[in-house]
Amino acid sequence: MHRVLVVDDEPQILRALVINLKARKYEVDTAADGASALRLAADRHPDVIILDLGLPDMDGVDVIAGLRGWTRVPIIVLSARHTSDEKVEALDAGADDYVTKPFGMDELLARLRAAVRRAEPGTSEDAAVVEGAGFTIDLAAKKVHREGKDVRLTPTEWHLLEVLIRNTGRLVSQRQLLQEVWGPSYGTETNYLRVYMAQLRRKLEADPSAPRHLITEPGMGYRFER
Repeated sequence: MHRVLVVDDEPQILRALVINLKARKYEVDTAADGASALRLAADRHPDVIILDLGLPDMDGVDVIAGLRGWTRVPIIVLSARHTSDEKVEALDAGADDYVTKPFGMDELLARLRAAVRRAEPGTSEDAAVVEGAGFTIDLAAKKVHREGKDVRLTPTEWHLLEVLIRNTGRLVSQRQLLQEVWGPSYGTETNYLRVYMAQLRRKLEADPSAPRHLITEPGMGYRFER
């Protein structure tokens, strides 16, 4: 049984999440402010945290930073903040995913299940071979096959794909991708990402205009889905 810590100062949201999570056999702890959230996380060691950014005592981004000082527990941000800058700030602080209020309960629960799977030992993000619809990626050998044929990737394409696969199912911010692939002095050259993601989709996706695996989250970043 997995334990979820829900952090939100809106009683009706807390109540709805507790009911839905317990109905699906999760153990649930709740906190209405950042200080309580940090204390509960240390005491209860949740498997995943659902975190609102607008807390009464501190900003949710500061809670993320406090958590990331000692734990890699998956953090799903649940927030009414809609601007790209605020979303990217939370992701860069260490959040794993971002769901905007108002939200659909089914979508949130699906994101939660994915976060729990990624956190478990031996899951797909650690696998040496990743299979998609019609293609196979061997991370150890640095080889890609599509429909039985070798796919040639440039070093930059490979590096970008590898970062996304290592974070399978997780939203990776544009800034993080740029800095990991092109270097720490990059962070705003989003046109690089658009060009290289388009190239990867042409090489890997059955329908590059409707990708199944290389997903864009507008204004925030990209994710690789199995």
